[in-house]
Amino acid sequence: MKVLQLCIKPPFPPVDGGTLAMNSITQGLLAAGCQVKVLAMSTAKHPVLDDRIPDSYRQSTRFETVFVDLAPHPLDAAFAMLCGDSYHVRRFESKAFAHRLRQILDAEQFDIIHLESIFLTPYVPVIRAHSQAPVFLRAHNVEHHIWLHMARSERNPFKRWYIKHLALTLGAYEREHINDFDGVVSITDNDATYFRSEGCRKPIVTIPFALDPVPPASQSAEPGSLFHLGSMDWLPNQEGVRWFLDSVWPLVHSQLPSLTLYLAGRRMPDDLLNLSLDGVKIVGEVPDAMQFIASKQINVVPLLSGSGIRVKILEAMSAGKVVVTTSCGAQGIPCTDGQHLLIADTPQQFAAQLRRCVDNPDLCRTLGDNARRLVAENYGLEALTQKLLAFYEKHSNLE
Repeated sequence: MKVLQLCIKPPFPPVDGGTLAMNSITQGLLAAGCQVKVLAMSTAKHPVLDDRIPDSYRQSTRFETVFVDLAPHPLDAAFAMLCGDSYHVRRFESKAFAHRLRQILDAEQFDIIHLESIFLTPYVPVIRAHSQAPVFLRAHNVEHHIWLHMARSERNPFKRWYIKHLALTLGAYEREHINDFDGVVSITDNDATYFRSEGCRKPIVTIPFALDPVPPASQSAEPGSLFHLGSMDWLPNQEGVRWFLDSVWPLVHSQLPSLTLYLAGRRMPDDLLNLSLDGVKIVGEVPDAMQFIASKQINVVPLLSGSGIRVKILEAMSAGKVVVTTSCGAQGIPCTDGQHLLIADTPQQFAAQLRRCVDNPDLCRTLGDNARRLVAENYGLEALTQKLLAFYEKHSNLE
């Protein structure tokens, strides 16, 4: 099977949740014997990191990127607003990317075209005009839900109004175009249910992020260490971390002064990089995410908004770490509070759950073991790839 995988940012190296999810699709297809070509956008925010891409990856995927300017432009934003269009989507429209896509489709035939994001929908007409291959959408999130949550938490009235406007136009675009594809690959059952409820008539399958458990770490974790690891240019991560620092950490630090919180992730905002707060250490980007996770005890994920599934939670669970998160953070993961992780939605609950961890090492070991087992049973790469291939074949001309 020949698959053309289109991505809104370079999926390699896998440095955040989105790239990890895209790369897992690539690696699963390659391992299953498929031929995969990856065409990705590179942007100022997500440039192609040539020095970190091995020749083996380039050769196996025939990897290409096209630069797309995603910088906000006030005139374009104003025009989109006047037209009632989604500015989120409009920013991803690129003549250069469409041109290269046409060249590839004219030069060779593919069995499947796989789009990694609703933001690539403007290129479906190009694909239809130059290829007979079925087109499948990988929906990482219900994108506009993230922005609606962000609007509700914004204090500035004008910004709140504008973010809500962006969310509503994006939601309208999602509903209008969800039937442009031959099938939808949702990352959670909740997202699949939403798409169906909003009129999706095309086949939908739920295939979560693929991740195999990692071997137990040989190193010992630092006693009393909490950590948050995530891309800090993603607004829900910024929102959650700031809420934790403002509302949760003072309570936790006063009750459990021996704990240390480590904040790690790419593109840490300047105000956090320069933060000086007792018991908090700013790490920034780490060279090896799994090694960093192994070195700490408890993963805190204070997510207040978002959709899809939190890849960094699954990574921590695969390493056998205790995760304390919100109901929003646990969304999409088939977990039980108190069995696989701990859920806390208020500062008081966070403090109480962290005290449970500190006072009960046996509970931590049980949670970690259960978390690792959950990942092994639900997120194996080979099994999920076979499910994806079966979906491709059932809803295309490949039977």
